[in-house]
Amino acid sequence: MEDEERVLVQEPEEKDILSPTMIQSRSRRPLKVTFKEPAKHWTDALPIGNGHLGAMVWGGVASEVIQLNEDTLWTGTPGNYTDYSAPEALKQVRKLVDQGDYAEATAAAAKLTGNPYEAYQLLGDINLVFDDSHVTYVEESYHRELDLNNATVRVKYTVDDVEFTREHFASYPQQAIVTKISGNKPGSVSFVVSVDSKLQHYSYVHGKNQIIIEGSCPGKRIPPGVNANDNPKGIQFSAVLDLQISNSRGVMHILEDKHLRVEGSDWAVLVLVASSSFDGPLTKPSDSKRDPTSESLSLLGPIRKLSHSDIFAQHLEDYQNLFHRVSLQLSKNSNSTLGNVVWQAKKYVPSVTDLYFEGGEHDSVSTAERVKSFQNNEDPSLIELLFQYGRYLLISCSRPGSQVANLQGIWNKDLEPAWDGAPHLNINLEMNYWPSLPCNLSECQEPLFDFISSLSINGSKTAEVNYEASGWVVHHKSDIWARSSASQGDVVWAMWPMGGAWLCVHLWEHYNYTMDQDFLENKAYPLLEGCVKFLLDWLIEGSGGYLETNPSTSPEHDFITSDGKPACVSYSSTMDMAIIKEVFFAIISAAEILGRNKDDLVEKVKKAQLRLLPTKIAKDGSIMEWAQEFEDPEVHHRHLSHLFGLYPGHTITLEKTPDLCKAAEVSLYKRGEEGPGWSTSWKIALWARLQNSKNSYNMIKRLINLVYPEQETDFKGGLYSNLFAAHPPFQIDANFGFIAALAEMFLQSTITDVYLLPALPAAKWANGYVKGLRARGGLTVDLFWEEGDLQEFNLWSKDHSCVRILHYREATVTAAVSSGVVYTFDGLLKCVKTLNILSEVACSRGPEAETLCGVSVGERIV
Repeated sequence: MEDEERVLVQEPEEKDILSPTMIQSRSRRPLKVTFKEPAKHWTDALPIGNGHLGAMVWGGVASEVIQLNEDTLWTGTPGNYTDYSAPEALKQVRKLVDQGDYAEATAAAAKLTGNPYEAYQLLGDINLVFDDSHVTYVEESYHRELDLNNATVRVKYTVDDVEFTREHFASYPQQAIVTKISGNKPGSVSFVVSVDSKLQHYSYVHGKNQIIIEGSCPGKRIPPGVNANDNPKGIQFSAVLDLQISNSRGVMHILEDKHLRVEGSDWAVLVLVASSSFDGPLTKPSDSKRDPTSESLSLLGPIRKLSHSDIFAQHLEDYQNLFHRVSLQLSKNSNSTLGNVVWQAKKYVPSVTDLYFEGGEHDSVSTAERVKSFQNNEDPSLIELLFQYGRYLLISCSRPGSQVANLQGIWNKDLEPAWDGAPHLNINLEMNYWPSLPCNLSECQEPLFDFISSLSINGSKTAEVNYEASGWVVHHKSDIWARSSASQGDVVWAMWPMGGAWLCVHLWEHYNYTMDQDFLENKAYPLLEGCVKFLLDWLIEGSGGYLETNPSTSPEHDFITSDGKPACVSYSSTMDMAIIKEVFFAIISAAEILGRNKDDLVEKVKKAQLRLLPTKIAKDGSIMEWAQEFEDPEVHHRHLSHLFGLYPGHTITLEKTPDLCKAAEVSLYKRGEEGPGWSTSWKIALWARLQNSKNSYNMIKRLINLVYPEQETDFKGGLYSNLFAAHPPFQIDANFGFIAALAEMFLQSTITDVYLLPALPAAKWANGYVKGLRARGGLTVDLFWEEGDLQEFNLWSKDHSCVRILHYREATVTAAVSSGVVYTFDGLLKCVKTLNILSEVACSRGPEAETLCGVSVGERIV
């Protein structure tokens, strides 16, 4: 690594500078999560990640911890997810349900559950220890920030008259965690670095400037009192930390063959890479041929030929290609600066460094203080920050080639994380990926599709043996080994065989947004076929000529039987039926597109579709959660499973089922506003689908409450100081659910219709714009509004032509959209301008080349 000055983001050229008004506006709203002190708790630390590797930066001064995660580090080995005694148990449960003995059926269903799941692990820590002078740093000089514009964490502070800076980022192109430490005076950088782990490990210095740590995950979860020697070989891992210092001055020493000491350097760059022996969910770690240490050293080879500025530039290009596809600005009223610049924004898409204020070290208010004061000031710029923070987190924890985002995304500090850190398929995993399509990050879904493919392999064995069914099935929770069977635990959550079916809805949605027919034919359709085969076999003849699911639960929610007993198992829960309706619609629609609508399987689905139990309305006017109107012992329950058809499903709509929408509204009022973070985000989206901006916004306010780790209370929601969403404890799903819900407030779509600003809280965000949102049909949309009224919007499809019905309030218009053409409409839905992307860009250079009515940096043609 060559000797170099600290690299900052390039300043925009003079011709790219916005008007003074816009500069004033943006200077007050940097997209940064900021602190004025080092982290005291894990949820004060700042996250970085590249999908494969994650890190939490604490920002300590005298000593620093960079806590590390690698996405394949899990306990366990591939399992057997079949049970030959299950068919007999299933017959017993079904008989009890048919007899109306629901409490007895619940008890009997415990025989259908199995062994515990495996747990997500952590990699370890990079530990930095500085000299004693750092203890007396100038506290007023301290600043720590996560800059969403360039996915970089910076720490700055002053010791005596030296300003020290640390910069941390996770590079996807290089698959590495990178840290640069520098001081503004020559020879001021001195520290000791080591790498440690809570897992079984061994660390040593390799060569003159590298630390290698090698270790292993438990081959199975060992409860107290079990002999660890009986543990099978688990996943092996290795991490290599490479340390470079300035050539002009500074020395490096090896301490105890485990630590490296730097003395008197101008700067130091640390690059960490990691690998494991995980070779897919079907391969035992003992059979893996992968050598983690060799792989890590091979990764480092090309990186060492690059300067820090080269690494950062590649990181920036990769990240901003995704992040800058969507921009959002909100303002309360016309007196604000934003109200004066919305129209400039319509004509201009700034360069990547021009969109966001590059200052921040002198910010007087921390992000935690902004969250704390939101209940009073309702600052719209905090909404912008939280929206883009969610997009940042998705980019950082789910990239092509990585594992699926788990319950904590990728960031975890515990050997026994809450709920195992595992993907939960009865809402949480799906919520992780709700925003990927509308928020213009479709590539981030690729790990989900890989995971579904693995689940289908194990799930076909579970379906065949446990249920004597064809196709494939997955239950409420899984792990890196693609577990498909019901886990050990309470039937109310464990016995739920609809997980795979819900995931298949994401396959169809991906096609709806991207119009990728190759994906539909070769990836989605085979998985949909297998899922549908199971559903057809799982459905059984019931009363009244309907097809039923039996046993059936509404996730994690009990009911009271007519004789006063608690139970959870009955038949045909509303959620079961809603998910099956979505999947059946998906395969019929896909078959029509692929010319397979006469296939025997599709014909069977069409017949079964007509016999599915319809959604019912209870006596109190709410949506019935179960097929019978049982007494609900917990009306404020956190799950909203019976409203699946409203969101994320499409079987309850204002146009086609107004009575059910009214019942859904009653259900939401009945459920109340309290609940964990993910439940709050779901409620925002549900109210948005009902086009109720007031209640959507009220739920946003409930989410934006500061949670103190010392005082956190389960199921109360809120945000930690680093904007991680709280259950509590931390679950990342609410961060993702929030941005998906916000997108629903601005833009909704079906395969035929587009709804503009359907749930905009005009009194709260009177002026603003959002650019780059995606709608079904391969469309991209920009929206601009003033005083709560739509003023203008842009609509285009990069490579697909279509016809859409556009809706704004009571007005509708049918628009024919040709690929490669940007259509600009006014607030009356009149097309006022068209722009041919190819021809216009060919003769445009400079700022106008990036205008294109909001064409993202990643999509522009030059």
